[in-house]
Amino acid sequence: MNKEVIHIFTEKLLHLIHCPQLGNAAIRNLLKHDPTLSNLYSFSSSKLQQIFQLNHSLYKKFFHDFQRIDIQRILEKYHTNGISIITFKDEEYPKILREIHDPPLVLFTMGKNILLKRQLIAVVGARMADNYAKKAIAMLLAPLLESGFVIVSGLAKGTDTLAHQQTIRLGGKTIAVLGGGFFHLYPPENMRLAEQMKEEHLIISEYPPIWRPQKWHFPQRNRIISGLSKGTVIVQAKSRSGSLITADFALEEGREVFAVPGPIGEPLSEGANHLIQQGAKLVTSGYDILEELYIE
Repeated sequence: MNKEVIHIFTEKLLHLIHCPQLGNAAIRNLLKHDPTLSNLYSFSSSKLQQIFQLNHSLYKKFFHDFQRIDIQRILEKYHTNGISIITFKDEEYPKILREIHDPPLVLFTMGKNILLKRQLIAVVGARMADNYAKKAIAMLLAPLLESGFVIVSGLAKGTDTLAHQQTIRLGGKTIAVLGGGFFHLYPPENMRLAEQMKEEHLIISEYPPIWRPQKWHFPQRNRIISGLSKGTVIVQAKSRSGSLITADFALEEGREVFAVPGPIGEPLSEGANHLIQQGAKLVTSGYDILEELYIE
C-alpha cells in the first residue's frame, strides 16, 4: 500500500474502532471480506450486519454511532494533543505483539514510540502492595535496567506505580499500558506520573483516547502488557488477582513467568506462591530473571 492508501485505511479502521459495539472479532470479520476497507461505506446495511454478526438491537446502536462519528475531527483532536496511532499494518507495530492470540488492531501512544523496539519485561502485582513489594522491586529492577530492559506495567495503584516510579528513579525507561483512553486517565492520582511518562517514556492504549475506562477493559489490557514482554514478573498477588490474569496470558503466549515468593500466611503472598507451585520461576533478584532470558 502507498502512503495515501494507508492513510485512508487507517482513517476507516479508526472509524470502526470508535464504535463501542464492535469488538476486534467483528472488525476482523470485515477485514476478511474487505482487507483494505475500500468498500466500507458502500456495503448495504444488511450485509454489514451479517458480516459483523450483531443482533438487530446492537447493530442499530452501531449504525447510529457510525453515522454520527466525525472521525476526521476526532483525529485532528488527537494530533493536536500529541497522540500517535499505530495500526496492525504499520511497520512500527511491535512484532512480538503480533504473536498473541488477539493482538490489538490499533495502539494509541503518547511519548517515545522507539521504546517499543527495545527488550521489554512486565512487572505487575497487587494494588495494595506494601514495603515488601517496594524492596523486591528495587532488587529486581537494577540488573534488568543495566541490561537494557524497558519495564512495562499498567499504571495501576500499588505494584504498577512502584515499578514505573522506581524505573524512572533508577534512570531506566518504562511503558504504561492503560485500560482506558488518555483523556480519562485512571487512577486519577497517577496523573502526574502519566504526564512525566508522556515526556520521556511511553503510555499506550488500545482504547480511543475519548473513551472512559470500563471494568472489563483492565483484564483485556493485561494481554497487551504480557504480549509486549519477553517475560512477566509477579510481585505480590492475592489468590484472585488481575496480576494472575496477566500471568495466564503470558503462559498462553509462551512467554516466561516469574514470581517473587512471599511470607507464608500473608494474603498478598498467595497468588505469587501459587504460581511458583505451578512452575513459575522463583526469583529473588533481577539476575535470576536474566539467567532465564535470552538477550538478543
